[in-house]
Amino acid sequence: MQMLSSFKTILIGSLWCGLLVIPFMGVQGALLVAAVLVMGAIGYQTIFRQWALGRFSKMGLLLSGVYSRLRTPVLGRRFWGIGVVALLVVPIFLNNYYLDILTLALLYALLAVGLNITVGLTGLLDLGYAGFYGIGAYAYALLSTKWGLSFWLGVPFGAVIAASFGLLLGVITLRLRGDYLAIVTLGFVQIVYLVLNNWDSLTNGPNGILQIKQPEIGSFLLEQPIHFYYLALFFLIVALFVVYRIAYSQMGRAFCAIREDPIAAEAMGIDTTRMKILAFVLGAGVAGVAGVFFAAKYTFVSPESFTFFESVRILTMVVLGGMGSLFGAVLGAFLLTFLPEMLRGLDLYRMLIFGATLVLMMMVRPQGLLGTSHK
Repeated sequence: MQMLSSFKTILIGSLWCGLLVIPFMGVQGALLVAAVLVMGAIGYQTIFRQWALGRFSKMGLLLSGVYSRLRTPVLGRRFWGIGVVALLVVPIFLNNYYLDILTLALLYALLAVGLNITVGLTGLLDLGYAGFYGIGAYAYALLSTKWGLSFWLGVPFGAVIAASFGLLLGVITLRLRGDYLAIVTLGFVQIVYLVLNNWDSLTNGPNGILQIKQPEIGSFLLEQPIHFYYLALFFLIVALFVVYRIAYSQMGRAFCAIREDPIAAEAMGIDTTRMKILAFVLGAGVAGVAGVFFAAKYTFVSPESFTFFESVRILTMVVLGGMGSLFGAVLGAFLLTFLPEMLRGLDLYRMLIFGATLVLMMMVRPQGLLGTSHK
C-alpha cells in the first residue's frame, strides 16, 4: 500500500512538472520530461535512496565533526586566521570580474550575519529584511546627494535610521510569532518597496537616485573593485566579531532561550519583550550598514534592489548555512552567490540545477551545512 501511494505521488508530481514546461518545450518535450522524472524517481526510491541518503548523511556528519573541531579555541583561531589571510591575499591575483563577485558575496554575507541575529539566534521569522537594507541604502543616497554627507558619516546614520525602523517593527510585532510574524514582516517590505517606488519627490520613484558619493580616505577616492572588496571585508569582519561576542554573551543566551521556548524563557526571568525588540534593532542596524555600502559601491539605488525576493534570498543563505550558526551564514552567502555564477555556462538549465541542489540539501541536511538545532 505504501509503495502504491509513493508511486501515485511520483506520477502526479512528474505530470505536474511536465505541465509546467509545456510553454517552453512543447507537448513532446513535456512528456519526455515527465517520463524521465518518473523513471528517475522510481529508480531513486527502489535502488539509490538508501545509498544516497547514507552517503549524504555521512557527509553531513563529517561537516559537523569538522566544524565542531574548528570551534575549539586553538584550531578555531588557526582556521579562521588562515581564512582571513587568504581573503586578504587572494584578490591580488584576481581580475575585476571575480573581485566583483567576491565583493557581492561579502555583502550578502554581511546581510546574512545580520539576519541570523533575528532568525537564527532569536527564532523570529523575518521576511522583510530587505526593507531595512533598502532604508539604509536610500538614507545614505539622500543624505549624500542632497546634503553632501560623506560615506563614513553615512554608515552610522544609515545604521541608526534602519535600526529605528527595526525598533518600530519590533514593537508592532511583539504579540506575534510564527506565520503571523512572517506575514507582518512581508507586509513591511512591500510597504517599503511601494514608498520607494511611488514617492517621486523624495526618492525619484522607479528611476532611482544617481551620483551617490563614493568613500574617500582624505583625498584618496575608493573607486576600484579591489577597494570595495577590502571595504566589504572590513565591514564583515567587524560584524562577525560583534555578533560573535553577542551570541556567546548573556544576551545571546537569552536570544537562544526565546528561540527554543519563549514561555519558558519568560518564566526564567528573561524580558522577552525587550530581547525581541533588541534582536530586530541589531539585525536592522547591520542591514543598514550593508545598504550604505551598496549605495556607495554602485553610486545608484532603485527600488528593484530591495524587493521581497531579496529577503527570501538572504533568508535562504541563513537556512542553507545553518540557523544560528554565524559562520554557516557566511558559508551560505558565498555558496548562493558563487553557485549561480559557476553554472552560468549552462544557460537555461543553471537555475534548475541550482534549485534542485537546494532541495536535495534540505532533504538530507535540513539543519543546514554548519547548523544544529541547539546552540
